Formats: sequence, C-alpha cells, structure tokens
Amino acid sequence: MTKKPVQRVKHIPQRTCVGCREVLPKRQMLRIVRTGEGVRVDPTGNLAGRGAYLHDRRSCWVRGMKGALAHALKAELTAEDRAHLEEFMNTLPLEAETGA
Repeated sequence: MTKKPVQRVKHIPQRTCVGCREVLPKRQMLRIVRTGEGVRVDPTGNLAGRGAYLHDRRSCWVRGMKGALAHALKAELTAEDRAHLEEFMNTLPLEAETGA
C-alpha cells in the first residue's frame, strides 16, 4: 500500500482593516504607508515603511481617518497627509459590492 502525497495548502497573508477591524487576505486591501516623505497610498504593497490596511470602501476610510490610521502608523497625520488621503478617499465608491 502506497501513501498519497500530502497536498500543501498555500499560505495567504491576512491583514486587518483599521477602519472596520475585518480580517481579509492582504491582496483585497489597500495599503497606506508612512515614509520619510509622508503618508501615502501604496498600490503595489511593497514600499518600505510602516504600513496599515484599509478596505476600498469610503466608510472604512472615514472611520480610519478619525484616528485609527494614525495610531496604526504610529504617527500624527499632517494636514498635507490628510488632504492627500482624503483626495484618494473621494475616488472610492460609497460602498463596494461584496462577492457574497
């Protein structure tokens, strides 16, 4: 009797949205990163610096901007950072459609 080879399950990194605290795969979230130049959106997810994750829903961004995002990045958001993030936030849909 021969043993069947064990199928390995691919590891999928999980991240928590700082706005709503929901845990999802990393690829389904948007990364915000604190760099030397300030806070900005990281579309690739590979920029160096302290990062935090948010859904692509405006409601999560609104909650995150109230303080959770600054706490996760361990930095105070400057007026310029807030303006840049709010500009990006305004391009997001009010509520993203869920696949469920």
